[in-house]
Amino acid sequence: MQAYLDNAATTATDPLVIEAMMPYLTTHFGNPSSIHGHGRTVRSAIEKARKTVAQLLGCSPAEIFFTSGGTESDNTAILSAVQAYGIKHIISSPLEHHAVTHTIDYLEKLGVAEVHWLRHNETGVLDLQHLEELLAQYPKSLVSLMHANNELGNINPLEAIAELCATHQAYFHTDAVQTLGKLPLQLDQLNVHYLAGAAHKFHGPKGVGLLYVKSGYGIPPMVHGGAQERNMRGGTENVAGIVGLAKALELAYQHREATWAHTQALKQQMRARLSELLPDLQFNGLSGQDEGCVPQVLNLSLPPAEDGDMLLFNLDIAGIAASGGSACSSGSLVGSHVIRGLREVQQNPMLDLRPAIRFSFSKYSTSDEVEFAAMQLAQLYSASPVLS
Repeated sequence: MQAYLDNAATTATDPLVIEAMMPYLTTHFGNPSSIHGHGRTVRSAIEKARKTVAQLLGCSPAEIFFTSGGTESDNTAILSAVQAYGIKHIISSPLEHHAVTHTIDYLEKLGVAEVHWLRHNETGVLDLQHLEELLAQYPKSLVSLMHANNELGNINPLEAIAELCATHQAYFHTDAVQTLGKLPLQLDQLNVHYLAGAAHKFHGPKGVGLLYVKSGYGIPPMVHGGAQERNMRGGTENVAGIVGLAKALELAYQHREATWAHTQALKQQMRARLSELLPDLQFNGLSGQDEGCVPQVLNLSLPPAEDGDMLLFNLDIAGIAASGGSACSSGSLVGSHVIRGLREVQQNPMLDLRPAIRFSFSKYSTSDEVEFAAMQLAQLYSASPVLS
């Protein structure tokens, strides 16, 4: 048996999404910038997709721009907002995805903006009082805080953050890659200026994402060379990908409550089984509970073991796909910056001996996969000398 439990990294593309995309990979091959019939057909498909996405997210189609994915959307929002509004201060969290932290580090190294890191506690919950203090000291800053952490699953209170930003005339960007299609968003009622998403996190295709830009807060393009996306992103559009993104988001919203309940049950099952099978287990962030955390993510620290650094490789050999952190950096073997950030707050050097692992679920995950993964993990530990 095999178990794919790395859905926070990417999800399997829904067959209905593939079906919706196929005509734009075969028959409808025209360039959407062409004025003839072939071009008009695919242009119509792009704009229909834009309207679908806007309707689901509660915003205007003119506020939705299609990109190559979450990383490009994050980069565009941060870099372009700083350029457009002459922002000198950026407030963010050290637990953000590298698409955010590396971008703002880059701006600080250039001397363009000063970065202020928000405090968090040992479970990764952000200190909103500290945010208020920073905003009072640096009004009109750019605040970049994700909706839900991709490694821990912690949900950040967007409404409260948006309120603080509005009070201090700050610009607010959020990476919603892990929540798009999973949590309801009504963007016309939320003071978020920029929001990023990626199709492959909700059973859409890879290589396509979206950027929401609130009306009245236009930003200059990062990609030049054409008038596509209303002059926001030059280059011929990924038509099939855009159609797939819209279809995937539509399906995600149709089945959102059922998917939430399904993944929550799987996470509860895995928590219970691992707690039975493994001594001295610790759950990271808020993933040890049901509240304040997305149900598709479970992050845990295992007991110290001699070959703990080989855990993911051994799981892979056993047929289990899981992650030690973000998929964008999991191959680097440098460890998770998010787990490292939590352990720095806890100030317990013994925690560094504990290997951390993220299991993540989707609508296609099964109870049998969870049971198989839990048993295999327990067997791996029973065969490995535990460090004292």
